[in-house]
Order: sequence, then C-alpha cells, then structure tokens
Amino acid sequence: MHSWFALNPVSPAILEVKGVHQFDWSTRENIPALDAVENHDSIRNYYHGNHITAANLSSTSTRIFASELQARSPKYISLLNHMRIYLPELFPNLDKVVFFDDDIVIQQDLSSLWDIDLEGKVNGAVETCKGEDDRVMSKHFKNYFNFSHPLIASSLDPDECAWAHGMNVFDLKAWRKTEIRDTYHYWLKENLKFNLTMWKLGTLSPALIAFRGHVYPIDPLWHKLGLGYLVKTDIESVKKAAVIQYNGKSKPWLQIGFEHL
Repeated sequence: MHSWFALNPVSPAILEVKGVHQFDWSTRENIPALDAVENHDSIRNYYHGNHITAANLSSTSTRIFASELQARSPKYISLLNHMRIYLPELFPNLDKVVFFDDDIVIQQDLSSLWDIDLEGKVNGAVETCKGEDDRVMSKHFKNYFNFSHPLIASSLDPDECAWAHGMNVFDLKAWRKTEIRDTYHYWLKENLKFNLTMWKLGTLSPALIAFRGHVYPIDPLWHKLGLGYLVKTDIESVKKAAVIQYNGKSKPWLQIGFEHL
C-alpha cells in the first residue's frame, strides 16, 4: 500500500498508512478484544473447527452450509474489524474523524459532512430501518440479534432502528466521555460466554448496543450502501449519493459484481 500511494500521490492531501503493529498502544492490556478474537477456545473452535468439513451435505441446506463456510472467513476474527471501537485511543490528538470502510467510493466534497453538528452525539450515521428493500435499508435490531436469548430479550428492543457502520462521523472528544468501549467489551464477552449465539457474525451487532443513545441520524444521501447486495439498485439514487458503499459479496472488482454498478 505504501508503494501504491508513492506511485499515485494524492497531493495536496496528507496520507499516512499504518499497520496495527505500528500503534504502541495496541497491546493486550489495552485491547481486551485481542483475547476474545485470538485465544478464546469457543471462538477458535467455532471458526476453525472440523465440524464444517465433516458436515453431511445431503442433510444440510445450501444456505446453511454457505453460512457455515462464511463463518470461517478470517475477516470475522480479524482484530482490524474491532479496531474501530478504539479510535479515541488510536488517535489521542484528534477530536473528530470521518471513518470509511474499504469498499466505498467518494463522489462529492465532504466538507459539509465534516461540519454537521452532532448535537453532543458521538456517531453520525445513516439509519438503515426506513427503506423498502428487505436486505439493506429495512434493518431493525431483530434482524441482527437472537431475541430468543433471555439476555437479549430483556436488554434490547427488537424494533429499534439499526444504522450503517461503514461511513461515520465520530466526535472523539464526546466519545471519550462515554463508556462505549467498555459496553462493547462486556457484550463481546457475553456472546463468547454463550458460544456466539446472541447475534449474527461481525462487529456491527455489539456496536449497535455500545452506541445506543449516542447516534445522530444523518441524511441518507450522504451514504448509499448495499451495492454488493442489491442487483436492482436505482442508478439515479447511486449517482446522487455523496458516498457509495459496495458492502456485500458482489464487489465491483470481482467477476460477480453487478455490471450496471
């Protein structure tokens, strides 16, 4: 990545590429998630056990088998997925950041996004519960959490609105005054304690809990997502969005990407 940007400068922007190992702060003492994603027996067995290779395909639906294979993806146990919860510590001299996942395209000047008044909230994000499609923009907590689990049922509202964790404005100054990180750790450990049965794979679910009460809804035109899921995405809405995200399997750089997108 260093070489690519050396050959493709982005002047006058200042670019710094860093790996996790370059942050002196990122030790086990400071990142409880390290133990969770690397050393916990349950999670290691779940992702790397032999139950999948020994599965009886004749009695396993294609969808379930695909989900089990997906569960073995390294991205679900990568520390990088969890690093976003440590932004205030990773950048102690910054008071505000705009965060992007790696499958986004910026189409407009984002100065106005940076200037949005979050009114004391920590996380400026697009809500994903007010659309008509059933894959991306109509998501509530019930779509992510196992509400048959007593702890989930007693702690969360199934109809609470979800939000997008791929293009966010974070007020780090406000964040440092909260217990967001500790809340994230608590729920991560609880899920491990119950053998990963409390929510779907990934880091969005514990983040949905940790940021409860700290999210400021921003205009959906800032962030158009789901372009790796929805083949029937409206092209005009894509063109109007400031940031588009190809979250989903059909990335545009893969052969399975949707041609019109």
